Amino acid sequence: MSIVIMVGQLLLGLSILVILHELGHFLAARAFGIKVEKFYLFFDAWGVSLVKFNYKGVEYGVGWLPLGGYVKIAGMIDESMDKEQMAGPPQPWEFRSKPAWQRLIVMLGGITVNIFVGIFIFWMLTIKYGDTYIPMSSAKYGIVPGSIGKKIGLKAGDQVISINGKPVKHFEELTNPKVFLDNTVLNIQRGTERLNITVPGDILNDISAKGQAGIEDFISMLPRSKFSVDSVIGNAKKAGLQKGDSITAVDGQKVVFFDQFRDKLDSNKNKKVILTVVRANNTMQLPIVVDKDGRVGFYRPIKELFPKEDTLNYSFFASLPVGASKAWTNFTNNAKGLKKIFTGKVKAQNAVSSPIGIAKLYGGYFDWYKFWSLTGFISMVLALMNLLPIPALDGGHAVFLIIEMIKGKPLSDKFLEKAQIVGFVLLIGLMVFAFGNDILKSFHK
Repeated sequence: MSIVIMVGQLLLGLSILVILHELGHFLAARAFGIKVEKFYLFFDAWGVSLVKFNYKGVEYGVGWLPLGGYVKIAGMIDESMDKEQMAGPPQPWEFRSKPAWQRLIVMLGGITVNIFVGIFIFWMLTIKYGDTYIPMSSAKYGIVPGSIGKKIGLKAGDQVISINGKPVKHFEELTNPKVFLDNTVLNIQRGTERLNITVPGDILNDISAKGQAGIEDFISMLPRSKFSVDSVIGNAKKAGLQKGDSITAVDGQKVVFFDQFRDKLDSNKNKKVILTVVRANNTMQLPIVVDKDGRVGFYRPIKELFPKEDTLNYSFFASLPVGASKAWTNFTNNAKGLKKIFTGKVKAQNAVSSPIGIAKLYGGYFDWYKFWSLTGFISMVLALMNLLPIPALDGGHAVFLIIEMIKGKPLSDKFLEKAQIVGFVLLIGLMVFAFGNDILKSFHK
């Protein structure tokens, strides 16, 4: 059932964004009197459609290949490669008959809509949910770095005072993608010592290699905390551990914080350890078996798992700049990430995802906030990807139109046809790489 929900969310999110993207091209073309022949969600490869109908001279439909969508604009060299139409004389309602600036607007229509959709989604989410965050006052015991964080010099209990000289107000700032993308300097308070730790420019490669767990392996998304025992199951119950007990040591070594306790268990998987337990002012020793996952079988109280949060609520109009800022941050962060891929600082196999990877991000349960947050994020990613100057993408068409405007004459149809083929081959190759990469990751896991 979870797989069905996962795929369903992916198809719903992508369908909304694809339809709106193509609507941007459609409306811009119609505004300039350009004829649109087809409007399709997904591709009707080899002419096979699941659903189709005609309305006012336009064929609307749903194709069987769920890899995007398209509008077929009369008189334009696109993925349809309709050479027969292009062989005839230009007609006044065709794309090729319009001034270059109008054609450029048509080509940028989808990207523009994706940007506005992303801003709108984050605006609405801000109105509905506000901006919830963990204040630094809830992180009085500091951070819990994972193996990646420890590698650059972070230690459990460190207090991050500032990022690039700017004081940290929200705990979430520590795991914001900006930290991984800009050679960030973290100012740390460690006991009585104050020091700076630079986040290396290639750290994103280590983080992305671990997928969704990568950020947690840099700095835990929850502050360091003490712990106690709530409900008890399995080996813990057999050993006599009870609700309300306080665990103070493992094999005689003192533990105060949950990360210390977890580390002790991780180093003793499938082994027996001795827990020092305080119960009603009495201290006792309980032998207990640690399972293969490094667990003994108890749950912590809910209040320990969720630190105190604050929420900033905004008015209808005050939410707009907040939502726009979130959308733009997603756009710029992804642009910086792409730059790191192109410059070799991040391996493509660690950073590129297919719809399989995106479906996993949506998850196997439905949550409106998560669904719309991820859909808004993907809308900004689609805008960025379509801006890339690759033939067959909107950005490629835009580059050719800008060249035409500079030269004062259009590029030849023969050149545009070849460029379209090259772009199509590149996109198919990227798609095969992305799908193959996600499938191999699944098998590896």
